[in-house]
Amino acid sequence: MIFYTADLHFGSDRTLRRDARPFADVREMDERLIENWNATVSPEDTVYVVGDIGAHDAPIPARQLRRLVGHKHLVRGNHDMGLPGQEALFEFFETVTDLLEIDDGDAHVLLCHYPVVRLSGLMVHGHLHAVRGEGYRALCGLPRALNAGVDVNGYRPVGLSELIEHNRRFYGDPLRGAHGSQGARRGGWGPCFLPLPQRPNSGERT
Repeated sequence: MIFYTADLHFGSDRTLRRDARPFADVREMDERLIENWNATVSPEDTVYVVGDIGAHDAPIPARQLRRLVGHKHLVRGNHDMGLPGQEALFEFFETVTDLLEIDDGDAHVLLCHYPVVRLSGLMVHGHLHAVRGEGYRALCGLPRALNAGVDVNGYRPVGLSELIEHNRRFYGDPLRGAHGSQGARRGGWGPCFLPLPQRPNSGERT
């Protein structure tokens, strides 16, 4: 099964406080995110993390990532692009990209940390958390866009049908995500935002 999530922000006290997440401290937040993930995802499942695993001014949250089960893929967010030692991300993720297109059942899905206009298929993003500001009002007019942030999805990864249902409730839009398989096409999304890390070639000898 395929799952989606975003904006975990492991180890970020700033995110905990700013978003008023329902945890006493960062340690409790991290533990709950890990517990919820592993209670939802099996080792055979695939999880797309649509950005922001930690904080841009902190090391890669290796201790937390190492405990997460499943086949994990990272679509980098703004907090991931500045993490030191980018090549180490491949210890935890099978792929690391800035933009990705996949098929999930009958739905064609574009994955990007930032919400973008999608004229066909579905667009799964993060970045906005559960803030109901200007970005929220803009997203109310984009029914193909689905917010995968943990703040909108019960602090755990969710499958596509549950992601759609959570977004319908959050944005008050009963038709959100209803046209995911219509007229979808691949390609044409332009270059990545920053140079991507390269997977270390552990088998190469000099």
